[in-house]
Amino acid sequence: MRTQRAYATLFLIFLLSMTRACTAQTDVGASVYGAFSGTVRGSSSIHIQAPSSAVGGLFELRHIFNPYLGFEATYSYNRANQVYTSYGCGAVPVVYSPSGCAYPLLPPVSVSANANEFTADWIVSKTKGALRPFGVLGGGVLIDVPSGGQSNTTTVTEPVFVYGVGMDWAHWKRFGLRVQYRGNLYGSTSMSTVYNEPTNALMLTNEPMVGVYFRLP
Repeated sequence: MRTQRAYATLFLIFLLSMTRACTAQTDVGASVYGAFSGTVRGSSSIHIQAPSSAVGGLFELRHIFNPYLGFEATYSYNRANQVYTSYGCGAVPVVYSPSGCAYPLLPPVSVSANANEFTADWIVSKTKGALRPFGVLGGGVLIDVPSGGQSNTTTVTEPVFVYGVGMDWAHWKRFGLRVQYRGNLYGSTSMSTVYNEPTNALMLTNEPMVGVYFRLP
């Protein structure tokens, strides 16, 4: 009797999952965003990394099974220019600060680069009329590639943790508007081989974005 109940329960779960699958949504989306980066924790006393703000683009392939289970694959691109400066204490410091002596050990170095990010994310969402608020949690890799023709530079690949929230507005049958915020957490690594002192810093890139999505049949 217990075995029959177990089979019946499994069959009911299967039917519910099939019903959920029938109402699943698959879409592709494209958004533009602003990338604003900074250090959120940790730094080196002699190595400062200053990323520049930039404009970028995000492409998404998203499939939502039910309000608690959805996935997406994303690719994003933006400029990732960096300025590196090294400071420290010596016998003849030229600048004093409350935390101690500080003076440039080397001239600042600027590196022009492109950031390419690939992620796989978990999506939770809830449809309310034409609106679908959602949350994003995932990870992937961030690849910073120096632009051609620059000496003493190297490509850097870092794991990245992604989180965010957003809203879809299904104003048309197939098309909709999508606004969202995404945060990217990753370790700070220098693209300059001159400034190879590790900062041991945690970097955060804030990405407010707006875009459109197309719902597939």
